[in-house]
Amino acid sequence: MSRTLILGGTTFDHIVTLPELPAPQPQTIHRAPFHEGTGSTGAGKALALTKLGLPNTLYSAVGDDAYGRHIMADLQAQGVDAHYVPDPAGTERHINLMDAQGRRISLFITQASPALAFDHAQVTGLIRNSACVVLNIISYCQALIPLLRDYPHPIWTDLHDYDGHNLYHQPFIEAAHYIHLSSDNLPDYRPVMQLLRAAGKHLVVCTHGAAGATLLTAQGQWLEQAAVPAPAVVDSNGAGDNFFAGFLYGFLRQEPPQKCLQYGALCGSWCVGAFGLVDPQLSSSRLEAAWQEHFGNA
Repeated sequence: MSRTLILGGTTFDHIVTLPELPAPQPQTIHRAPFHEGTGSTGAGKALALTKLGLPNTLYSAVGDDAYGRHIMADLQAQGVDAHYVPDPAGTERHINLMDAQGRRISLFITQASPALAFDHAQVTGLIRNSACVVLNIISYCQALIPLLRDYPHPIWTDLHDYDGHNLYHQPFIEAAHYIHLSSDNLPDYRPVMQLLRAAGKHLVVCTHGAAGATLLTAQGQWLEQAAVPAPAVVDSNGAGDNFFAGFLYGFLRQEPPQKCLQYGALCGSWCVGAFGLVDPQLSSSRLEAAWQEHFGNA
């Protein structure tokens, strides 16, 4: 089976869960349950793809510190094949404030270096040995884009909460053939999806959280997919990455686009119902059985 290379995206996250997000005023909150551990979009995608049985390699940055060592040990323990570039600025860390509906405010309390001393021979070798690349919108990944210029296989990027105008995202958009994004900052998302299609993208997927997802094909076909309700909202961190992984799982198996959306909806739902970046019970056999139960007779 072909190997996916995931470029960028490991942090150490401190996640605080509140009944509702705090109002913008001075206050003391006496009960703020929290958990902490590996975070960010590259780790989330790599964990989900690994549990789904899709060979993948994560290439990302960590610091020479306790947080970086935790990330490396955690991902290794969960079977993720990873290579790391050391970041002299230390491991990037976030504080995520979450409410009962899964909405989030992310505070970047430390940030990765915008440029790193990559071993270009190593990265070139990882690219050469992959049949699919996921280019995450991390600052230091911009320096890797020239290495993908003649890459003959699919390149995906996840624009997250892109607003349709931010120039920061443009190099990632230009490099990718397949686009994922969310409608968090795009109340009128269809025109942006159409612009991306007009720019030559093979497929554009826009997720809407609990409102489902929309897909636009290269042929101009629109597909809609409702979300699969989670039994409980435990931790929505990683839900978008799990949706992405479920969709890519279907895509690499050459499933129809609607079925890919359905796989993504199932994976995202399970992630919301579990602590951490991925549901520990995620597997391809569980996904196939759940797809049959939810959608097989449709």
